[in-house]
Amino acid sequence: MYKNPESLTLASPLSRSYWRTALQELRNLRMLTLAAVVVALRVVLSGLYIPLGDNIHIFFSFFINGLGSAIYGPVMGLLSGFAADILGYVIHPTGPFFFGYVLSTMMGSFFYGFFLYRARFTAWRVLGAKLAVNLLVNVGMGSLWSAILYGKGYYYYLAKGLVKNLGLLPVEAVLLFLFLKAAAPFCVRMGLIPKQERPAKKGTGSRS
Repeated sequence: MYKNPESLTLASPLSRSYWRTALQELRNLRMLTLAAVVVALRVVLSGLYIPLGDNIHIFFSFFINGLGSAIYGPVMGLLSGFAADILGYVIHPTGPFFFGYVLSTMMGSFFYGFFLYRARFTAWRVLGAKLAVNLLVNVGMGSLWSAILYGKGYYYYLAKGLVKNLGLLPVEAVLLFLFLKAAAPFCVRMGLIPKQERPAKKGTGSRS
């Protein structure tokens, strides 16, 4: 459980303390157990989605991934992403195995942790996480893997991926933000994330 949750919400992912703390989660039995539960839930929920159109879906597993990575951070997120992709392929194999998609799953979990770990769940943080996942992972990396596997050219898949992921971005960002805000009170009570209230500014207070 966090000793000083208010100060931890101010930790920057560009600071040494942030990454030192994220690395320490690998030795935290509670976080390791939670990561295992998240991996299992992601595999179970991988086939459930909200259909929005022809080959356009919002998968329920991304909510679990976002919350889990926000709790145990980007370093554990890399490992949980690796385990989730490998285990998911073993249980529900679809097409030939390709390690590029494993990297994409790992980086998706990494970016959720990077933006949301030890932080308040603000709309801008959630949007930043979804931008990184949708554009860098889904479009950038996904287009490269499709070009390697199917040979139609990188820019063909890039244009196709941009249209799809930019269209999904606002819907996914809003849904993820609402899910995280709904889950936050329970996670705070369990000591899994810092308090979500904005800390009071120093030197402020009521006058007698």
